[in-house]
Amino acid sequence: MKIAIDLNGVLRDTIGKFTQVYDKHMMNEVLEVDESSKIFSNSGDTEWELVNTNNENFDYGYSLPITSLNLQEFFKFKDDDEYYSFMYEEFPMQIFGHAGSTEMTSFNDLNDFYTTNRDNHRISIVSDEIGKSKPATLFFLSKFSCLIEEIKFFSETTKNLMWDEIDVLLTANPDLLLNKPDNKIVIKFETEYNKNVQSDLVISSIKNLDDKLKQII
Repeated sequence: MKIAIDLNGVLRDTIGKFTQVYDKHMMNEVLEVDESSKIFSNSGDTEWELVNTNNENFDYGYSLPITSLNLQEFFKFKDDDEYYSFMYEEFPMQIFGHAGSTEMTSFNDLNDFYTTNRDNHRISIVSDEIGKSKPATLFFLSKFSCLIEEIKFFSETTKNLMWDEIDVLLTANPDLLLNKPDNKIVIKFETEYNKNVQSDLVISSIKNLDDKLKQII
């Protein structure tokens, strides 16, 4: 049997780290004004005067708890470009590489599960990643001494290929829970943002994965 374990929310506390990085860099730091970004306009015959082209006093902030993976519902950004730049260009290593694990013993339990089941099942880690979050994620996995050698990244356009290669998926992602193919088995890893998603198979700790798998097979 081909078993895949989704990274975000199951093994990695991505949202917790996102919140820390946002709080540090978007709320607590005083950003210097980039002089090159200012635009001047000649409104008369003699002098140039400064034109304010952006809102330097944008009201950054966020609200908790996070009850959805659409983080822009909870964290204020000027626009989509600033959000994606923050997440995937400016701070991907801080967010994805230096995040903590969801539990203190997440990777000890994962490695135990892997060594117990690797002879009978094909076990992989899957993760929805974009751009620089990929190398940051590999750093994260090495930091926690993950023993699983098969790591697969997917995106919205390659999600179906991910489903084609697995039989069982452990995930916290509401979209994957709600839109699984009929011939696949999904186990929900319960979090704050997926409590309202119904699933027949639910765990709240990696420790319980082996017992849940025995119920399935």
